[in-house]
Amino acid sequence: METHYDLDRFVKAQDAVYDNVLAELSQGRKASHWMWYVFPQLLGLGHSQTSQFYGLNGRDEATAYLAHPVLGKRLIQCTKLAIKHCADGAEAVFGGVDALKFHSSITLFSRVKGASPVFESALFGFFGGIGDQQTLRMLRIAFIESLDS
Repeated sequence: METHYDLDRFVKAQDAVYDNVLAELSQGRKASHWMWYVFPQLLGLGHSQTSQFYGLNGRDEATAYLAHPVLGKRLIQCTKLAIKHCADGAEAVFGGVDALKFHSSITLFSRVKGASPVFESALFGFFGGIGDQQTLRMLRIAFIESLDS
């Protein structure tokens, strides 16, 4: 049985700002508010209403996001643009709080089925190859719980 995820919420949000996202990432400086739906992270890592709305409900939804014909291509494109500025550091590109979200997002997407090597490249370029520990912990817990079912 295939699970349906509401990925249209991401497409709708991105469509309104995607040209700005590309411009900001090309310049190496995020200046507006789009992080939640361009580089989503696991549900439960953020506590705001927006982070809850755009949080991904586990590895399977992240896999569906990456496999989506629009969202997957955009995520890879945005990650590649960000990598061009990795020498500046994640905080310089995204700001302190959003650098944490970026770290979480690329950690998640580096560990899903069909992952592009671009996510591991981003982890190495920005974070010395070390994944976000909270994201990894949540993925481990979900895996262990799946063994019991």
